[in-house]
Amino acid sequence: MSLDVAVAVPFRQQGKTRLEEGAFVVALSLDRDWFSPDQAKRLIDVATGRGLVAREDGELVAQFDPSDIEIPEDFAPDASIIREQSTFEMVLDALVAAGHEKQTVVATANESQRELGVTLETAAILYAHKNGVDVGDAVRKARDELVGA
Repeated sequence: MSLDVAVAVPFRQQGKTRLEEGAFVVALSLDRDWFSPDQAKRLIDVATGRGLVAREDGELVAQFDPSDIEIPEDFAPDASIIREQSTFEMVLDALVAAGHEKQTVVATANESQRELGVTLETAAILYAHKNGVDVGDAVRKARDELVGA
């Protein structure tokens, strides 16, 4: 996914798994010219929400091994990666990453939604749970959306 790649680049560029937020923003906005500084900050928020990075003492800490991410030579991220993913998209991405077919997941979630009378997000979370795929962040996000937090 291009979000993973875009987040990995600043860490790989510095050869570290911890970076000051400012260095991360500079790497994406000035060094690479992929985003404006504000967009790079938004990318940090999205990456944090997806569990790719954690904020610790003013630094970003990669929650994955950046060297494991393949960065295509001609890679340039699409600006759409800085938008917040819906809960359904988060669950779908986790399931696809775990080896499930996207079409099967969507079809099964749609069927469960109709049969159970639940939201699409809930149906996808149930599918993930039944298949042993951890989608805890999506569960928390869905719960927060339901209670208006």
